[in-house]
Amino acid sequence: MIVIYGLKNCDSCRKAVKLLEAGGRPFRFHDLRADGLPRERLGSWLAAAGWEVLLNRRSTTWRDLPEAEKAGLDAAKAARLLERHPTLVKRPVVEAGDRLLVGFGPDEQAALKALA
Repeated sequence: MIVIYGLKNCDSCRKAVKLLEAGGRPFRFHDLRADGLPRERLGSWLAAAGWEVLLNRRSTTWRDLPEAEKAGLDAAKAARLLERHPTLVKRPVVEAGDRLLVGFGPDEQAALKALA
C-alpha cells in the first residue's frame, strides 16, 4: 500500500494524489497536521533520507520559527524540530514498499508516475 504523508491544502500533495488517482493505484493519505507524525515514521525517514532532505526550510513554519531555534542545526536538533513541528517536513513524503520519496521535484514526480 502506498501512503502519502502531507497536508491536505498543500499543492504538491494534491498533485501527488491526482497522479495516483489517475493511475488507479490504491493509496492512503496521512495528513501531518491532523493526524500527526508518528515518532517511528520520523526515525525511519531520517535514517533513509537524512535531515537535510526532510527539513523544509522554505515552509511558513520554518520562517516563523525564532532564529534561536534555527541556529546551530544538526541531526539531533532537526529531529526535535520535526517532531515538534510536523509541518516542517518537506512534502509530500511517499512510502511505497521499500521506496521513500521526499518532495515533488522532477525525479520524485517521475518515480511517482512510475508507481501509478
